Amino acid sequence: MLEAKFSQCPVLYIVVPCYNEEEVLPESAKQFYTALSDMISKNLVASTSKILFVNDGSRDKTWELIDKYAKSSPLFAGVSLAKNRGHQNALMAGLDTARKYADITVTIDADLQDDIGAIYEMVEKYKNDECDVVFGVRSERKTDSFFKRTTAQGFYKLMKWMGVDVVYNHADYRLMSKRAVDSLMEYKEVNLFLRGIVSDMGYKTDVVYYKRNERFAGESKYPLKKMIAFAFQGISSFSISPIRLITTTGILVSVGSLIAILYALISLACGTAIAGWTSLLMSVWLLGGLQLLAIGMIGQYIGKIYMETKRRPLYFIGKTAGLTKDYKESE
Repeated sequence: MLEAKFSQCPVLYIVVPCYNEEEVLPESAKQFYTALSDMISKNLVASTSKILFVNDGSRDKTWELIDKYAKSSPLFAGVSLAKNRGHQNALMAGLDTARKYADITVTIDADLQDDIGAIYEMVEKYKNDECDVVFGVRSERKTDSFFKRTTAQGFYKLMKWMGVDVVYNHADYRLMSKRAVDSLMEYKEVNLFLRGIVSDMGYKTDVVYYKRNERFAGESKYPLKKMIAFAFQGISSFSISPIRLITTTGILVSVGSLIAILYALISLACGTAIAGWTSLLMSVWLLGGLQLLAIGMIGQYIGKIYMETKRRPLYFIGKTAGLTKDYKESE
């Protein structure tokens, strides 16, 4: 059964989330089309493979371009979410749509920073090594600014220290088999962190290293504020270490407070106590800040529980283009 599966050309869907990508999309579509056409001509993937753009509620002409490409070539298709739902939800929408047609899917951003050529090696690893997941991993970060490089590396180290199993220097550029995507859809959580979920599934994996390019056009959709929020999303979705740190900090502060009280009593008994507000104010501010930090951290987890219990849909698809109803049955 496995030999038959890997001897045939798999149907590949390249899932590309898009949010206000009007500037870069013409060049992205051109490069994706060239790569996929070449893979089809080399019998690496089936002729029914497609490039599936996912419009994440863009406010520019992104969807108009996607619809035009879908009408111009059978290699293009698109889905448009009813409203902006965020990068991770857009990926889930694309994967959920693609799994109905494809044997394998590759998720990649539209900004052309990830090397499209790495898809060739990903498909080869799927076919030859029977890998269900192949991660695209950056071989270096020379194109990043010093600040972004430092914060990104710090993020991966922090995630590892917090006990979150993520692939170092891997974003959301990866190949997944149909079995892996079907398993991913079994995860019903609202607070998505796909880098952690996919690594956690346990299927056979491999990596492909590539050099990351500069963004071709447009602006980054992940400014510092979103990067910090995304980092906390990953940590809080896979680890309760922050709450354990709060407990540890509370114990240390309590021990320190007892020592300070003992010192104050001894000083008072010896008659060397100096009246003043400095130490008192410092203690009040320190303890008050720690309490607010602890309450805020716990509140974040409670908020996540609140969102999860609602079980609201992750997205709604408003429009489609270039798709048929010839679904593949799950194995």
